[in-house]
Amino acid sequence: MVCDGEGYISDCINLPNNASKGKYSGRIIPIHKDLKKLLTNLKQENTSLSSYIITTERDKKMSAQAIVNFFYLLYKGLNMDGCSSHSGRRTFITQAAKMISQAGGTINDVRQLAGHSSLATTQRYIEYNTEAHKKIIEMI
Repeated sequence: MVCDGEGYISDCINLPNNASKGKYSGRIIPIHKDLKKLLTNLKQENTSLSSYIITTERDKKMSAQAIVNFFYLLYKGLNMDGCSSHSGRRTFITQAAKMISQAGGTINDVRQLAGHSSLATTQRYIEYNTEAHKKIIEMI
């Protein structure tokens, strides 16, 4: 999903519907230039790399539960109590919502990046910020 038809790291992730939760949740997600560089280096350094970036000892790809377990152990090792495999998604959506207007986009663009069919779902992911509440009151 990160390679183009010729096997090179692409500028975007092509996430088809069957690789995501919903019937219409497939999407094209731009890849950050730094991540593209790291993926390109990884691919060049490891020519035996399968078509999957993250593998397990038993399989060439990870199941959804294996990924949940991976993040649980990662966060636990970093003493980040309360974090889960979903924490990064929530943080991304919150940060994207804060910055989308600077990129010329709208909250609907964040909804599409998240793969939500409903804006209400996206809104549930966005965390509030009491410091921002104070700043906006002072700005008015």
